[in-house]
Amino acid sequence: MPTYTAPPFDPELGAALDLVAGIIPPTFTPEMIPLMREMPFDPAFDELVASVGAVHEERTIPGCNGDEIVVSIYRRPGQDTAGPGIYHIHGGGMVIGNRFAGVQSFLPFVASHGAVIVSVEYRLAPEFPDPVPVEDCYAGLVWTAENAAELGIDPTRIIVGGASAGGGLSAGVTLLARDRQGPALRASLLIYPMLDDRNETVSSHQFQGIGVWDRASNFTGWNALLGDRRGTDEVSIYAAPARAEDLSGLPPTFIDVGSAEVFRDECVAYASQIWAAGGTAELHVWPGGFHGFDGLAPQAQVSIAMVDTRNRWLTRMLEA
Repeated sequence: MPTYTAPPFDPELGAALDLVAGIIPPTFTPEMIPLMREMPFDPAFDELVASVGAVHEERTIPGCNGDEIVVSIYRRPGQDTAGPGIYHIHGGGMVIGNRFAGVQSFLPFVASHGAVIVSVEYRLAPEFPDPVPVEDCYAGLVWTAENAAELGIDPTRIIVGGASAGGGLSAGVTLLARDRQGPALRASLLIYPMLDDRNETVSSHQFQGIGVWDRASNFTGWNALLGDRRGTDEVSIYAAPARAEDLSGLPPTFIDVGSAEVFRDECVAYASQIWAAGGTAELHVWPGGFHGFDGLAPQAQVSIAMVDTRNRWLTRMLEA
């Protein structure tokens, strides 16, 4: 069996990992799902929404198979000029999280660009295995595009994006939009996305028992989503976009990832395949970064650089 030596963590990030080691273990097991779903709501969230001059509204819309799902909408009160739309899909390994997780980083664009953010409450595995999560997300995107005028969104400037599982689902939704001739997307923002159920890359072997969201955690998420199909030829490209052989015809795509995390190699491969297909991708691999390091250690220099680079790209897409 090959020996896999992991690249080192950035010194600032390694120190941050030591601080959270007792709170966030490297390995996420199926038994931890119920407890992790009980994470409390951020008490400062409503204040953050108000601080950017946004109002929050909830709608119940049709999801996969017409079942009801909820979306949250953040926009300026009385918005009467169409702005860009940001369709947000939260992370959580396909098994935890909700539509309020991760949307905070996009809220400033309500104030700066008149953006309208729609964040979808897709249903989670294992109770709702594939294709429910990605089809819920796609249904929400279609609803957003069809109701763009009422929401105050310019339908030619809709960006889909999310982090981790949300990044993987964003990639799947982008492929669905292409293949079903659905909403025309301005861009696709994939933040350290979860793309490949096979767990066979070098980086997927390098991180076991260290960092955040290690190899065993990845099995937890994908097994919950795909069951016995995980790793077989029965997995669709919309569930695991790394399996897509044709990445032509996609909107401009941004991918960032840490060099010290499971998802590194599948992210690099995905960007390379977009380039090979003649597409546009911007890829950033941040040295020594573990999974989600910008959220867990936001004051680290590499985190600041990562978020700044991502926001500069998003600004370009919103203003294009």
